Amino acid sequence: MGKSIFIILLVFITPNVFSQSSTEVFILDISKKGNNFELKNQRNISNNEGYDNQPSFLNNDILLFSSTRNKQTDIKTYNDKTSEINWITNTKEGSEYSPIKIPNQNAISSIRLDTNGTQLLYRYDYKTGIPKILLKDLKVGYHCWYNEHTLAAAVLEDNGLSLVISDLKNTTNKTLQKNIGRALHKIPDTKLLSYISKENKQWKIKSIDPITGKTSTIINTIAQSEDICWLPDGTILMAKGNTIFKYNSKTDKNWSILHTFLDKEINTITRISTNQKGDRIAIVSDISPEHIVQKQLDAYNARDIDAFLATYSNTIKVFSYPNELNYEGKEAMKKSYASFFDSTPDLHCEIKNRIVIGNKVIDEEFLTINGKNYAAAAIYEVKNGKIVKVTFIQ
Repeated sequence: MGKSIFIILLVFITPNVFSQSSTEVFILDISKKGNNFELKNQRNISNNEGYDNQPSFLNNDILLFSSTRNKQTDIKTYNDKTSEINWITNTKEGSEYSPIKIPNQNAISSIRLDTNGTQLLYRYDYKTGIPKILLKDLKVGYHCWYNEHTLAAAVLEDNGLSLVISDLKNTTNKTLQKNIGRALHKIPDTKLLSYISKENKQWKIKSIDPITGKTSTIINTIAQSEDICWLPDGTILMAKGNTIFKYNSKTDKNWSILHTFLDKEINTITRISTNQKGDRIAIVSDISPEHIVQKQLDAYNARDIDAFLATYSNTIKVFSYPNELNYEGKEAMKKSYASFFDSTPDLHCEIKNRIVIGNKVIDEEFLTINGKNYAAAAIYEVKNGKIVKVTFIQ
């Protein structure tokens, strides 16, 4: 391949503009017939460039989640009956994450990460958004409420997460477990909480009595997955990749598949939540690899260097088939291709064939550059919403 053609092809590479990956929030209706569940009426309720994540239901109809705007993350609500969207916060000095309702209060709690690095749990008035610190001395990563004055928190300490029970009335904090995951939930119709134990190589879903500290193993997690939610009948939902699994200790011996998403919108499910009634679930998915690759193609054809680079990881690696490293990193690439876009008015790439396998997109490309035509092929590898590797085949 000539040097000019190789440079053109390399233009399919770039950086990580945001530290968070691009994700979308979806709501689906869920119904049960006998022992079988059905998911239907899938809708993307975020439709926002950037990070949309950590959904939880305020009530049966309204969903809370964290959403990016103006280069920060605020708390957003979506009413699934009316499609109305509202913002709860507009915090200039920080961003909010993991919003959930506080029991018996017209308020929500959320972790706030300030621009100076301070990370604390806050209470926000639902109508006014006025904040108040709930826990002054704990760096909370995730949390759930046991009752209106007692909460369980996954606290960052010793390079991991510890399960801490906080009594806000008596201002006490008690560590019950070390090395836990981020999923904390109240188990329906019990006085127990569930958490993910990472004490051993095989992660486990465990129950715990927050008063006595007594624990019991429920089931092993799906390998390397840690987000769950509970349906009212005691069924646990857990996702891995594009599949949702289910388990109920009353009827099941092991996990079984509830639903596998075959459309391109749902790629890697990272969060899952359900409303109290159990007739809706919210999931978070990374943007599909095909969508990311198409975005970089559109930016390439528009000669938009910023949009083009925004589809790539900072550590992008570019290879010639099979494994000859040609380029690594975004800064040097930006210098080369910003000028190339500016100086090449006749530039277009058309996809002749495309195959998507997992997180890899294989394109057969037909390039037109200043009146000359070239054929090429490229393999794109996508992780966390960014292209991390490209291999060109001559």
